[in-house]
Amino acid sequence: MQSSSVGIIADILWYEIPNHAQNVELGAFVVMPNHMHGILILNDIDNDTGTVETGHAVETGHALSLQSQSESETKLKSEQTIGQKRFQNIGKNSISSIIGSYKSAVTKHARRLGYEFTWQTRFYDHIIRNDESYKRITEYIMNNPCNWGNDKFYI
Repeated sequence: MQSSSVGIIADILWYEIPNHAQNVELGAFVVMPNHMHGILILNDIDNDTGTVETGHAVETGHALSLQSQSESETKLKSEQTIGQKRFQNIGKNSISSIIGSYKSAVTKHARRLGYEFTWQTRFYDHIIRNDESYKRITEYIMNNPCNWGNDKFYI
């Protein structure tokens, strides 16, 4: 499979993620013509609390985390709209912030070079909980280019 110019940018910038996010390693990754797959490995996670050793919560941003709040914070939050509550700052080392930064960097560099490019607004995430699942998902990612002709979005 040959990458487009934006696909090359996406590929190069994926490998920059560990230089910009703490405790992150990269697993399998592939850029497809109209989507991508990648595994982010978060290190130093406390499995009981879900936090990285540095104190950052491991979150995706799809749902609000429950945190203890003072009475004034609770009142202020209850006055916010659903949109304001949903899109609050979720932290520097969350999955959403890592992927958001990556997507932003790819878009910025693509547009700087004159390519019209936009991402879909969301992304699909899945927590890999064991070695069997990790191997299965890695194999799926690595075989994705071979299966492109059978994809429902094949162009």
